[in-house]
Amino acid sequence: MRRLASLVGALGLMAGAAIAEPPPAPDRPLPDAGQEARARALFTDIRCVVCQHESIADSPAGIAADMRRLVREEIAAGKSDEAVRADLVRRYGDYVLFQPPVRAGTWLLWFGPFALVLGAGAVFFWRSRRRRVEEQPLSEEEERALAELTGEPDDIDR
Repeated sequence: MRRLASLVGALGLMAGAAIAEPPPAPDRPLPDAGQEARARALFTDIRCVVCQHESIADSPAGIAADMRRLVREEIAAGKSDEAVRADLVRRYGDYVLFQPPVRAGTWLLWFGPFALVLGAGAVFFWRSRRRRVEEQPLSEEEERALAELTGEPDDIDR
């Protein structure tokens, strides 16, 4: 039974290794130091579409390596930084940039947190300004009716 469990475990490990993504090819820096510096600066501004919280400079994902290669190819072809960003946005959407542009489609992304905080503050302010209703004591008739309902002796005439 132990041998069977060991065999199944070993097969599981081998299957996991076969399914895993192969490591990306090593990066090849551009021969021109100025172009390589531009590429590295762009790497920090571009989000990995797999990791989502890392830039492509820090991400070990294969797609990040592909994106780094693409950025280097476009810079080597003479494209400007804005043209490289525009091409990545065309391919992957505004989310690929850590600082997406401010336009109608991204207003919620940029201004939504502020609107939420302002709305919550307005609700708290409005609720704190509401007048509390003061409780009025029961009249003698209401005291008698309550005493009859609860079956308690009438203590009003003390």
